[in-house]
Amino acid sequence: MEGNSPLRPQDFPALKNDTFLRAARGEETEYTPVWCMRQAGRYLPEFRETRAAQDFFATCRSPKMCCELTLQPLRRFPLDAAIIFSDILVVPQALGMEVVMVPGKGPTFPEPLKEVEDLLKLRQKVDVSEELGYVFQAITLTRHSLEGKVPLIGFSGAPWTLMSYMIEGGGSNTMAKAKRWLYRHPEASHRLLQLLRDVIVEYLVGQVAAGAQALQLFESHAGHLGPEQFREFALPYIRAIAKHVKNKLQAEALPLVPMIVFAKDAHYALEELAQAGYEVIGLDWTIQPQAARERTGHRVTLQGNLDPCALYAPKEKIGELVKRMLEGFGTQRHIANLGHGLYPDMSPEHVGAFVEAVHTHSRHLRTPD
Repeated sequence: MEGNSPLRPQDFPALKNDTFLRAARGEETEYTPVWCMRQAGRYLPEFRETRAAQDFFATCRSPKMCCELTLQPLRRFPLDAAIIFSDILVVPQALGMEVVMVPGKGPTFPEPLKEVEDLLKLRQKVDVSEELGYVFQAITLTRHSLEGKVPLIGFSGAPWTLMSYMIEGGGSNTMAKAKRWLYRHPEASHRLLQLLRDVIVEYLVGQVAAGAQALQLFESHAGHLGPEQFREFALPYIRAIAKHVKNKLQAEALPLVPMIVFAKDAHYALEELAQAGYEVIGLDWTIQPQAARERTGHRVTLQGNLDPCALYAPKEKIGELVKRMLEGFGTQRHIANLGHGLYPDMSPEHVGAFVEAVHTHSRHLRTPD
């Protein structure tokens, strides 16, 4: 990577605002840091303008475009972290599957995995630098372009979530085709999950080598599994990824960056997730902050979890909801976020009101009158 680019990871600008990283590591902060899932997104007119003429995955493969889209929300809002613009489905692409973005439908696999034999069509050995080097280049370019303003987060989808897309061929309300594999072909399911795990570990380590300062693992489809299936087909891989990434970072003398796991709708597994090797647990909006704090035993930092639809409320109402959320989480070991990503029809002004309310109310809660 360094040979292709004059921008080298070892020359990064010094970080000016490390509040997000300190909160992630459980250190004391003067205020609650805040960022938003999908903060680089279609709710921003400048995002729509930049993306207008180009195919979605072509954009993902352009380091320059990814850098620009990652920086756009930072120009508007005093966010405490940036997250690289990319997509979780670049990993199935690296395994040799075709994914296209269909307008009005979303990501689609023209040839999803149907039979166990289809696993043989996947690349069994993936050269991650070769297949996903464009993401690493985007991270290095963006880290330089941020000029130390805030930390940069890298990410990946988790094995079960990626497996479900690869079998369903896109989004699904039931995940019935993917879950059918778990019940009918448990051994083949584990083979696929292990293949994904190994690629994800290399991918996340490569992101840190390229300049990512924190990592988030998205188990977006956890809610389609019950407790037993989650413990068999999701949790072991979530644990293994944290363990192997940290071991590899250490072995390669790379920074031990904080890791976040966001398992949407996995209420039943909060205790296990808190002991899975991640510094931060992301929460969706259906969990009460106080209950999450009690169940995770103050061992981890919690991230979340305002209902994204709260941003449709009037600005003053957003402030009240943010204040209540912050009181629920307490003044430390919390990173404010939404319980899911921003939606395309949201007002940028209301996103700004959310960010401002987090900063204002969290400072006030720390130093009350």
